[in-house]
Amino acid sequence: MNQAGRRHEKRAGDRGGYRAGGSRAGAVALLLAGAMALTACGAGSGSDGTPDLSSGSRKGQSSTGGGQPAPDAVAPETGRSAAPEGDAESGASAAPDVKAPDYLSTFALDVDTASYGYARRTLGDGRLPAAEDVRPEEFVNSFRQGYERPEGNGFSVNVDGARIGSGEGGGGGTGASDWSLLRVGLATKTAPPASERPPAALTFVVDISGSMSETGRLDLVRKSLTILTDELRDDDSLSLVTFSNEAETRLPMTRVKGNRNRIKDVVAEMEPAQSTNVEAGITRGYEESVEGHREGATNRVVLLSDALANTGDTEADGILKKIDSARREYGITLFGVGVGSDYGDAFMEQLTNKGDGNTTYVGDETQARKVFVDQLPAHLEIRARDAKAQVAFDRKNVQQFRLIGYENRKVADEDFRNDSVDGGEVGPGHTVTALYAVRLREGASGTVAKATVRWLDPKTRKAEEETGTVTTGSVDGTLWGGENDRLQVAAVAAYFADRLRGGDLPGAPGLGELASRASGLAESTEDSAVEKLATAIGQADRLQRGAGADDEPEPSEGEIG
Repeated sequence: MNQAGRRHEKRAGDRGGYRAGGSRAGAVALLLAGAMALTACGAGSGSDGTPDLSSGSRKGQSSTGGGQPAPDAVAPETGRSAAPEGDAESGASAAPDVKAPDYLSTFALDVDTASYGYARRTLGDGRLPAAEDVRPEEFVNSFRQGYERPEGNGFSVNVDGARIGSGEGGGGGTGASDWSLLRVGLATKTAPPASERPPAALTFVVDISGSMSETGRLDLVRKSLTILTDELRDDDSLSLVTFSNEAETRLPMTRVKGNRNRIKDVVAEMEPAQSTNVEAGITRGYEESVEGHREGATNRVVLLSDALANTGDTEADGILKKIDSARREYGITLFGVGVGSDYGDAFMEQLTNKGDGNTTYVGDETQARKVFVDQLPAHLEIRARDAKAQVAFDRKNVQQFRLIGYENRKVADEDFRNDSVDGGEVGPGHTVTALYAVRLREGASGTVAKATVRWLDPKTRKAEEETGTVTTGSVDGTLWGGENDRLQVAAVAAYFADRLRGGDLPGAPGLGELASRASGLAESTEDSAVEKLATAIGQADRLQRGAGADDEPEPSEGEIG
C-alpha cells in the first residue's frame, strides 16, 4: 500500500550527487575512495524602439544532479563501494572525510509530451527519430496512469513498482533478475467544468515562415485555431501575432463574445511568407500579452511553430532574456504547440521549459482536437508553479538506482527547497510519472524510497509539500504478466524510448517483444492510445531491422547513472 502525508517543514534534505552503489565495504575500499576525494579536492577551484521586457535572470535548473558523485559511483569496476548505515566494518576511522554516497534524486516536474508525438509522426513517415529528440519522460507522460487524485489543489503522491526479471513468458531482458522498476506518480485534481475556470487571455504567436507551407503545418494551425475559437468562452480574450522574418500583430487582445467570426477570418487570412524569426514572434507576442493583460485571468502566450529558427536570435536563452520581466512580473506562461515533419523539438522544449510552460505536438486534426478541446483546461490553467520532486532512497535497502529520462530537468539536491530555482508548471488533471531502475540489496526489507513533491501556490506563492513512501513489499510483484496494466504501459513506453536512443536499461526487452506486449495491453486496457503505441514500436522494429539492426543490443549489468 502507498503511504502519503502532507509536510510543511523547511528541513533540508541530505546533500550529494545522483546515484548509489553496492554493499561491499572494507578498509581498502574506503582508502581508495578517500584517495579519490583528495584528488578531487586538489583539482582546482574554480535601440529599436520596442519596450524593454528584460530584467535580471532567474536561477535555472542544474545541468547535473548537483554535488559530487558518490565515491562508489565513480568507478565501480575498481570495487569501491559504500557500506550501508550500521555496517560494523565501515572502517570510518581510516578515512573520516569521505563523503557519504548520495541517495537523492532531484528534478523539476515535466508534463511535456511533444517528444513522443513527434516520434510517432517521424516513424509514420518511415524514419527513425534522432536519439537527441527522444525523451523517455515525455513518452511515459503521454499515457493515462490511473493515479488517485488529491481532494485539494495540490498533488497526490503515488509510489509503487515491480520486479523486472520474472513474469509470464519471461522477457526480462539481460541483467534484469535482481532489478525492479519503481514508479513515482504525481497527480493534480481534475479540471472543473469549463464554466468554473478563470477567464483566459491568450496571445497566439503563429509561425508563417516558408517552411510552414508544407501540408500539416500552417493548414493544421488554421484548423487548430478555428477549433479553439469555438471552444473558448464568451469572457475569454484572444490576440494573434504572426511572424516570418518580422513579427506582425494581426489581432490585438479581443473578447471572444461577438467576435468569433472576426477571429476566424483573421486566422483564415494567414499565408506562408519568408524566414523563421522566432525571436521577433515571441518578443512581439509578450508585448501584446502585457498590453492586453487581464487581472484574475490566465494570461498565456501560445507558440505554434515548426521551431526551425533561422533568423534573429536562435538560442532559447537569448530569446527568453528579452521577455523575462514580462514572464515574471505578469505571470505570463508559454505553451508550445509543435507541427511539421521536420520539427525543432529540442529548441521548442528549451523555450517552454525556461518560459514556465510546457509543449505538445500536433500531427493531425484528431490530435488538434485532443489538445484544444479535451485538454484545453490543463493547457490554460496553472495549479502549481516551480514544482520539483526529490526521491530519497534508503541506503540500507537500495544498492543502485537510475532515473529514466529527465536529463535536462535535473536540479541540484540542495536546491530542492530553494524556491528561486526554476521548476515545472503543472495544470489541472495533469499527471507526472518518474520511473527508476532500482537494484535492491540482498535481503532488503522495509523502506525503499520516500518521494516528496514541492511547489508554489500560483496565487499566494506559498510553498507546499506532499510525500509518499514505498516499501519492499510494494515492489515484490512481477512486472510482466502482473495485475497492474498501467505500470506495464509506462514500462513499455520507457523501454521503447530507451531503445530508440540506444540506451542500456537493465531488463529492456527488444522492440519486437515490446510491440507484442503493447498490443496485449491495448486489448486489456481497451485504450486506443496504447494500440497506437504498439503500432509505433512495430514501425521502429521494422526500420531498425531494415537498417541492419537485426540483433538487438544487450543492456549492461554494471553501474548505471
